[in-house]
Amino acid sequence: MVGKKILLRVENLVKHFPIRAGVFKRIVGWVKAVDGVSFDVYEGETLGLVGESGCGKTTVGMTILRLYEPTSGRIIVEDEDTTYYFMSRFKASSYIKKTYINRFRKLLKDYGSVDSLLRDLEGVDEKYARIFFEDAKGSGSRFIKYLLSDIQEKRKNFRKNMQIVFQDPYSSLNPRMRVKSIVGEGIKAHKLADGKKAEEMVREILKDVGIIPDHMYRFPHEFSGGQRQRIGIARAMALSPKLMIADEAVAALDVSIRSQIINLMEDLQNEHKLTYIFISHDLAVVKHISDRIAVMYLGKIVELVDKKTLFENPLHPYTKALMSAIPIPDPNKRRKRIILKGDVPSPINPPSGCR
Repeated sequence: MVGKKILLRVENLVKHFPIRAGVFKRIVGWVKAVDGVSFDVYEGETLGLVGESGCGKTTVGMTILRLYEPTSGRIIVEDEDTTYYFMSRFKASSYIKKTYINRFRKLLKDYGSVDSLLRDLEGVDEKYARIFFEDAKGSGSRFIKYLLSDIQEKRKNFRKNMQIVFQDPYSSLNPRMRVKSIVGEGIKAHKLADGKKAEEMVREILKDVGIIPDHMYRFPHEFSGGQRQRIGIARAMALSPKLMIADEAVAALDVSIRSQIINLMEDLQNEHKLTYIFISHDLAVVKHISDRIAVMYLGKIVELVDKKTLFENPLHPYTKALMSAIPIPDPNKRRKRIILKGDVPSPINPPSGCR
C-alpha cells in the first residue's frame, strides 16, 4: 500500500508449543502452531486473517500481543522492536546481542565503514544501527542498557496501544465486576483519569458502542451476547489503542447480531482511525470488513493479497478450496466444490510440500 505508514511489522514469527511426556515431563516434541509468518499491517487498514480451525491464526494474534511469548522472530511496532519487552533481563540481553550486536559487527566487517552499512539498512535496523555505532560507540553493554532503559514504561505503552476483542463474550467478561469497572479498569491502571473524570470517560465509551451509559452499574449476566461483545469492544477502546486484534469477534453471536457488530467496528475505525487485525474463519465477514486478506494453513501464510484479487483470482490450491466452500445465495446456481482429500496434516510433524 503505497504511501501508507507501517504500524506493525511481523518478521518470521515462530511459536512452537512443547509436548511433554513421562514421569519427569520431558519434552518429546513440538506443536508448530506458527511456523515462520511475516506480514505488515498499515495504519488505518483492516487485515483479515483466515483459515480453518487449528491453522494458527489465533496464536498469531496472541503472540503479537505477547499473551504467548514468541519462540523466535521479530514484532516491530512503529519502528520499535517490541520482541524483547516482556522477556527477563537475561533473555532480553541475549536476544539483543544475537539479533543486533553480533549482526551489526559482522556487517561492519563486510561493508568496511559505518556510513556504507547505514546506507543499506532501513527502518528499525537503520535506527538501531545508528544508536549502536553513534550513541553506544559500538559498545554492546551500552547498547543493551540503552534498549532496556525505561522498560516498564515501554511495556505500559505497548499494552495501551495494542488491544484485543476476544471470541467469547461470555467468558471474557468478569461476572463479579460491574460494567463500569470492566471498562474503566484500563483507564485507572494507566492513570488516564480517576474519579468523576474516569466515570465520564466510561459513559462516553459505552455511548460510542451503543450501550446506554446508565447501564454501567449492571453486571455482565444482565446483557445479551451482542451487548456483551459491545462491552468487550468498549473495554478495548477505553485506552484509545492504535491496533485492535479481533479474534473471531462475531463467531459466537447470532447471525442477525453479527452485522451490527461489524458495522459498529467499521464506524469506530472511521471515527478513531483504528487499525484492525480481524481473525475469522467466515470468509463472507472477512470480505466485508477487510482491506487485505492473509490465508493461513498449518502455521504458515500461503496467500496475502487485497480482498478483490483474492476473491476474483485465488492462486494457492488451499485458497481455491476455501473459496469453493462459500455458499451462493441462489438455489438455481451451483459452484463446483473442491474437496480436499486425506486427513488434515499434524502441526507436530507437518509434511513437506505446498504450505
